[in-house]
Amino acid sequence: MGWVLSVEWGGRVVLVTGGSRGIGRAIAEYLASPDVSVAVNYHSHASDARMTQELVHAKGAECEVFQADVSQPAEARDLIDAVVGRWGRLDVLVNNAGITRDALLMRTNDQQWTEVLATNLNGVFFCTRAAVRPMMKARFGRVVNVSSIAGLTGNAGQANYSAAKAGVVGFSKAVARELASRNITVNVVAPGLVQTDITSKMSKSVYDTVVQSIPLGRVGRPEEIAHAVKFLAESDYITGQTLVVDGGLVME
Repeated sequence: MGWVLSVEWGGRVVLVTGGSRGIGRAIAEYLASPDVSVAVNYHSHASDARMTQELVHAKGAECEVFQADVSQPAEARDLIDAVVGRWGRLDVLVNNAGITRDALLMRTNDQQWTEVLATNLNGVFFCTRAAVRPMMKARFGRVVNVSSIAGLTGNAGQANYSAAKAGVVGFSKAVARELASRNITVNVVAPGLVQTDITSKMSKSVYDTVVQSIPLGRVGRPEEIAHAVKFLAESDYITGQTLVVDGGLVME
């Protein structure tokens, strides 16, 4: 059925948090088209965000970059206000911003725990809370939250990351129930191992071990995660669901 947009809305407006590199960049580029305006949020990698902007422009889409630390409620609110101020609305929010501070539980300090929860979970809450206000007024909205298979199965050395990503799944289900009557859907994409800067730094032995456990025999590509995000953003009758994109690593 495609997008449910009123005629006066014109093209769609999409915001991707953490859009300067990796999966976020792929999502911004994949969602871009001549009738779409893309807002790219970044925290500290301005030059990378500009590169994303150039890639989105190459797809014929309008694109602006917005600096904000989504772990800070005021900055998350100001980010949403800036996007709505620029285009007059916000149709799709992709909460992709995330960090890692990996360590075994006994070696995880308070700061490592707090920082990961602040960005990976609180940031989703702060941005979604702000974004649903204009969405509710428009009686249309699509929220896609990027979690991880670590939030579904846990991962040794990532108690903080796993907890945050599991929280994103629970949060999304609760909010999906709250907002369904306003034609706002909330869904989750849970990637497995994806070829990004993080995986490129893995030792060959660890990398090979993980790949051997993936039924499809390879890691994912960022654009494959972006494809799943676009599918959920364009779906009118799917909400509160988690789409796992991991090459078959986790099967329920």
